Amino acid sequence: MVFDAGAAGMSSPASPPPGTNPLRVILTRGFARQVITGRWFTVFASLLIMAASGATYIFSTYSGTLKSSLGYDQRTLNTVSFFKDLGANLGVFSGLINEVTPPWVVLAMGAAMNLFGYLMVYLAVSGRTAKPPLWLVCLYIFAGANSQSFANTGALVTCVKNFPESRGVVLGILKGFVGLSGAVYTQLYLAFYGGDDPESLILLIAWLPAAVSVVFVHTIRYMPYPRRRRGGGESQETSSDPFFCFLYLSIALACFLLVMIVVQRQVTFSRPAYGLAATPLLILLLMPLGVVVKQEYKIFRERQLDAALLAASPPPTITVANPAAADGHVQLSSNHKTEHPLPPPPAPAPATTPATSTSCLGKFGGCVKTMFHPPARGEDHTILQALVSIDMLVLFIATICGVGGTLTAIDNMGQIGQSLGYPSKSINTFVSLISIWNYAGRVTAGYASEAVLARYRFPRTLLLTLVLLLACAGHLLIAFGVPGSLYAASVIIGFCFGAQWPLVFAVISEVFGLKYYSTLYNFGGMASPVGSYILNVRVAGRLYDAQAARQGGSVVDVGGKHDRVCLGVECFRRSFLIITAATVLGAVVSLVLVWRTWRFYKGDIYAKFRENGGAGEGEVVDGRLPVGQPRRVGAEEEEEAEVNGRKG
Repeated sequence: MVFDAGAAGMSSPASPPPGTNPLRVILTRGFARQVITGRWFTVFASLLIMAASGATYIFSTYSGTLKSSLGYDQRTLNTVSFFKDLGANLGVFSGLINEVTPPWVVLAMGAAMNLFGYLMVYLAVSGRTAKPPLWLVCLYIFAGANSQSFANTGALVTCVKNFPESRGVVLGILKGFVGLSGAVYTQLYLAFYGGDDPESLILLIAWLPAAVSVVFVHTIRYMPYPRRRRGGGESQETSSDPFFCFLYLSIALACFLLVMIVVQRQVTFSRPAYGLAATPLLILLLMPLGVVVKQEYKIFRERQLDAALLAASPPPTITVANPAAADGHVQLSSNHKTEHPLPPPPAPAPATTPATSTSCLGKFGGCVKTMFHPPARGEDHTILQALVSIDMLVLFIATICGVGGTLTAIDNMGQIGQSLGYPSKSINTFVSLISIWNYAGRVTAGYASEAVLARYRFPRTLLLTLVLLLACAGHLLIAFGVPGSLYAASVIIGFCFGAQWPLVFAVISEVFGLKYYSTLYNFGGMASPVGSYILNVRVAGRLYDAQAARQGGSVVDVGGKHDRVCLGVECFRRSFLIITAATVLGAVVSLVLVWRTWRFYKGDIYAKFRENGGAGEGEVVDGRLPVGQPRRVGAEEEEEAEVNGRKG
């Protein structure tokens, strides 16, 4: 008895219509749904969320209004600033929440915290509410700044998990947009409010990030990793080509912002002119959507081609040799005959015990027992296994030294320029250079590290060492105060500060796996406030005040408070010699991590994604189907279903 696959009711995809007009495809409702539910639209949404999540970088723009409206002195304002920095870097809570909830929950919570925190600050500054006590203002600013970590966790971590083979590129481009967000906010503030109302800037950073997160809250989600195409070709769903298009667009955006910063300091703009100047900015921010549409059309054509190849292949025929045979064997014929025994009835699934549960959040006791017995590098570590590992300790110390030193230079760039005798216009130029080169460092480290890793198996940990050594050059230029060298120092410091973050976060994901990446990513970010407190507050601040006291000079600031001002190379020389030594120490410590992970990086660290192919489209992942994708049964599954008397 012979069955034909078509006669047996086995579905086969229709052939693609010849000469399909791309415009007709793009304008259909089905294609629009494919775009919105696709993994590339998740990247576009994440880019916009990142571009709106840098409110903490423009605190200095409205801090004067905060100080005068609430009657604060400089020390009180610095206290508020500390809670702002603490909130921006304390992201462990968002990471833990993201471990047990989908990303939209984290994004929604972040939007609510941002709106609440900054809106309450705006109401207090504008006099619409009674003057709150200091602790309450610190709570408001902490909540608003902490929303940034929720946006980073919900969007960035999701994209890294959706593109595990391009994680360096993903981290570089998304972190690059965060670096540009301060300049983006400045241009939007000038366009919306004209630049003469700092209170309105607080209102802008209250509603804009919340609105962006709410608009895209349901498009940010985890997606199953697509299976390799027939013949082993790369799927367009995971191609790295769109990321290079995003890179070129981000470079154009950075150049535009740099030109606008320079022009606006030389020419006086009217409010309509500011609005007109913001139009190219909005166009550049939305242009990645065109890249997404183009890539989704390629995916559409790829699926049509795969369906046509599947339909053109000869359908299999099934021959039942002896239906009444006691041995229960059947014979499958498709240009050849192979005997397959009927499978035995499935064995009952063993009961899951608490000790074998894969969740560390609900089974803390089981994780404590295994915390000192981690798996191999690259496999999924539990949170405790990662936190107590030597690799994490070494990476954390190196990050404290590296990020702490560069962040100290960035925070004190105004005082450094003043002490070396630079005019205020030049100091503003230093700040702009740091912002732009911060972006350049992030995208360069992300893309370059991915390229050399794929081509030469060059470890990211060794690149981190090289970045730390390069930062030492910038610190020494500040320490010795070579005339005119602060321009070069600001470029080096900005580049190295930005370059460290994609490298650190990529190393964490590669060494400790992606299962608990939400929490481990935020733990790595905590090195920033630790390093800043040690090197900025305890070293640079204390030595600067001591040198200013020896000089005996003072000035009167706008608030009427007498602050000692230090002038000369000696003001920061000792500080940055110590910071240089600390950065060298960080580079030496990072070499320990290079040695420990050398063999790991010399292997194929992404092989498991290519071999397993992840979950195919429409397949169950962790017990759930991808949103908007029905389950599709492959040809092999259809054969097995027919052989066993069941139709899929």
